[in-house]
Amino acid sequence: MSQTIDTDSIGYLLVQVCRAHRNKAQDLLGRIDLYPGQEFLLSNLTPEDGLTHTQLADNLCVQPATVTRMLQRMERNGLVESRPDEIDQRVSRVYLTGQGRQLLHPIEQTWQALEGFSLANLSPEEIHQLRCLLHKIYQNLIGIG
Repeated sequence: MSQTIDTDSIGYLLVQVCRAHRNKAQDLLGRIDLYPGQEFLLSNLTPEDGLTHTQLADNLCVQPATVTRMLQRMERNGLVESRPDEIDQRVSRVYLTGQGRQLLHPIEQTWQALEGFSLANLSPEEIHQLRCLLHKIYQNLIGIG
């Protein structure tokens, strides 16, 4: 007897929502020549330029190797630049370029559009409730709740 996945389970629905959200984000970000994840890296450099690869990896909750690959692509595209730390030459710091900085407003607009697509047809009360529930689920999954 074969078992099937319960397509009405919360886990299944969350995966489907995440996939659809990522696909829509990829479509919208592609219009400004970014890949999903790159907007978060650029946004992380906004309040504090000159973060290390390790700091970026921690902020983005990804492995340092993932950040290195992202940075290589983004440097080739002129969005960021890495420079050795002034005190410790073994440490590399990442800075926004003018071209990267110019994308910050389009990134914000893209995420507002994505939020609009995602929450269309939901009332303000439903949006508030969804936000609260997602926070609780997240806290449960990372062991805070």
